[in-house]
Order: sequence, then C-alpha cells, then structure tokens
Amino acid sequence: MTMIELKHKIFNKVNIFNFFVIVLIFIADRFSKIKIINLVLSDNKSVYINDYLNLELVWNSGIGFGLLNLDAGIWYHFISLVIFFVILAIIYLIIKSSNMDKFFLSLVLGGALGNLYDRVLYFSVPDFIDIHFNDYHWFTFNIADIFISLGIILILLNEVFLKKNEKN
Repeated sequence: MTMIELKHKIFNKVNIFNFFVIVLIFIADRFSKIKIINLVLSDNKSVYINDYLNLELVWNSGIGFGLLNLDAGIWYHFISLVIFFVILAIIYLIIKSSNMDKFFLSLVLGGALGNLYDRVLYFSVPDFIDIHFNDYHWFTFNIADIFISLGIILILLNEVFLKKNEKN
C-alpha cells in the first residue's frame, strides 16, 4: 500500500466524522466533570434534581462503576496501563472496522479517553450522576461511562442481531 492509499484510507469522511465524535464526547465529559468539581468545591454539596436523580461527586479510583477501588499504588498504575493498551486496541479496531462498528467503537473510545485522562490527572475518576429509587442507589457514574456503556451495548446488539441477519 502506498502512502497516498494509506492517507486516503485514514483521512476519509467516516474517520473524520468519528474523530469528531471522539473529541465531542471527550469535551462533554471534561466540561461536565469540571463543572461538578467546581460546584462541589464552591458549595460543598450535592445537587438534588428530582426523586430519582442527584448530582453528587464521588472519586472513583477503581475501574468501571467503582469495581476494584484502589489507592494510587502499583496495582492502580498497572490497571491504568492495561486501560491504556485497551485504548490502543480500540484505536486499531476503529481503523480496521466497518463504518457502523467504527462509530460504536468511537463512542467507547471517547469515554475511555475521558476516564483515562482523569486517572492520570487526579489518580481517580470523578463520578457524579447518582440514580436512585428510595434507598437503592445505582453505581454513581459520569458522562464518559454513559458513552462507554452505550457503545458496548450497540456493539453487542450489532453482533447479535444485525450480523446474525447478514449471515442468513
């Protein structure tokens, strides 16, 4: 493959669109986290939205949804390194995937980059969306987690339903 062919393969409309999706998710995630951190630092309180939703800052030093909550020691850095390599694998998959898969993987990548940025900057990820019913609270999460989850759900649905139909 020549350099010109490689350039056209990488810099096509689909890849440029997906790059902007990744950047937009990253910016939305950063903006929301900065806003909630500043709000909590200035008022030191959570924000009541309604009977089912609050905004309350929780620092998550684990992986998704607070699992494996760790101090910033060797295991924390090891998990952060694994996340970095998973992000590299996602970038590779985006390059190799079809258009729809590229988009779904871009949703995951945008969120993963947002959370990795926080792991490096704060040694923890600020989560703040608290969904609850009475005394039952779901895991506290952030905008990046929404896009990671959405991307994974869409990938799974695509694999199970759409690709299954293509084979038939």
